[in-house]
Amino acid sequence: MEKSSNNGGQPLAASSTSLTAAQPRFLSRGHTYRAVVGDTLVLPCQVENLGNFVLLWRRGTNVLTASNIMVTRDERVRLIDGYNLEISDLEPQDAGDYVCQISDKINRDQVHTVEILVPPSVRAIPTSGQLQARKGGPITLECKGSGNPVPSIYWTKKSGTGKSPARIGDGPILTLDKLERQQAGVYQCTADNGVGDPVTVDMRLDVLYPPDIQVEKSWIHSGEGFEAKLVCIVYADPVATVSWYQNSFPIQTTDRRIMSTRANRHTLTIRHIQQEDFGNYSCVADNSLGRSRKYMELSGRPGPAEFYSPKWGRSSDSYNLTWKIDSYPPLEEVRLLYRRVLMNDTFQQPGRWHDFILTPEHRPASEPLTHIMSYTIKHLHPGAYYEAIVQAKNRYGWNEVSDIFQFIVASNSMDIAPEDAEVVASSKSRSNSGALSSLQNALTHCVLQLGALLLVFGLRNSQFDRLRLGLG
Repeated sequence: MEKSSNNGGQPLAASSTSLTAAQPRFLSRGHTYRAVVGDTLVLPCQVENLGNFVLLWRRGTNVLTASNIMVTRDERVRLIDGYNLEISDLEPQDAGDYVCQISDKINRDQVHTVEILVPPSVRAIPTSGQLQARKGGPITLECKGSGNPVPSIYWTKKSGTGKSPARIGDGPILTLDKLERQQAGVYQCTADNGVGDPVTVDMRLDVLYPPDIQVEKSWIHSGEGFEAKLVCIVYADPVATVSWYQNSFPIQTTDRRIMSTRANRHTLTIRHIQQEDFGNYSCVADNSLGRSRKYMELSGRPGPAEFYSPKWGRSSDSYNLTWKIDSYPPLEEVRLLYRRVLMNDTFQQPGRWHDFILTPEHRPASEPLTHIMSYTIKHLHPGAYYEAIVQAKNRYGWNEVSDIFQFIVASNSMDIAPEDAEVVASSKSRSNSGALSSLQNALTHCVLQLGALLLVFGLRNSQFDRLRLGLG
């Protein structure tokens, strides 16, 4: 009798072995990878029981590898450590899904998703980064950032002081309304997405405006035979041309009158001053958007008096008033006025002015320009509050009245009527060193009396308008 067989003529034992053979399966898992452009990325594909099946790498419909064969011509792609896919020098276009597939009847596959992180980049609009606008008008600054993730955009302005600039806006557009000349400068648009360092592009804004002039001094004191400098600081864009005038007549450069410019600082230097040099001067600045003019006076009259006395007096019935006056010629006459001010928390009542004309002692021509003078006012009210002003005259005329000087008499039980007070010219013009020594002693005494005087008087400081006297 013959042995039975299956339809294929194969032994039954062989058929059973074929049916129980192990199927291929993935040991690795699909994953999402994030990598920075330029880096190298490895996508794993580990399979067991592959047998005679072919393992493919594909991206979309494009086959990259088949078994160990490189199908793609991209030299950046290769297989390492079996079937792991390595991509070097990553580019933004490498982002997407990569599929590792077993070519069996089921076509089992494993998907890796690749995201390419791109550091930020930014560019100015327009690309030149140069913008111009008129003063008073609006301007829009714009930049465009790119990268993955999409970067955030913010604006700063260079300060030129070395300090970190403050953020002045967010987003790709910065709008400035009603421009002022101070808003001209370099603005920075910065893009940041957390990948690498933030990047910045500079944009320069020029604000066009007519000339704006500032004078260093509106009143310049000098004397015959000396030198004076008149200074105008001119702001303008476009750059302005500057001319100088005396009493509305244009000034030409001579050996004695020299015009110089350093940046926006324009100086008229007058050497060996003569009497005809005194008078009104002006500097005029012109550009295509307008004209500006500022006036100055060069004068031989004395400068305004500046007081050196302490605010609190030493004596309960007198006060020593000390001041300085600049004058090249000798002073011919000095006018002193003082008055008492009655005041409390609710009102102020000034008294009448006491007016005295004083004749300074002759000052030798070899002495300094500055005149230091000191006078003592006697028979004042103890603890009372007073004001004083001084005006001086030389051969060119009277100066401007000084600012009001306020002082307090030391307090005790005495009570003398203000009408009995009189001024005593008790001292003369002195050198700077002597006056400063006296001032130092007075200041020391002032500090000692300060606490007690504030308790007794309960006085609050007040500001008065500058008094102009119709003198001379």
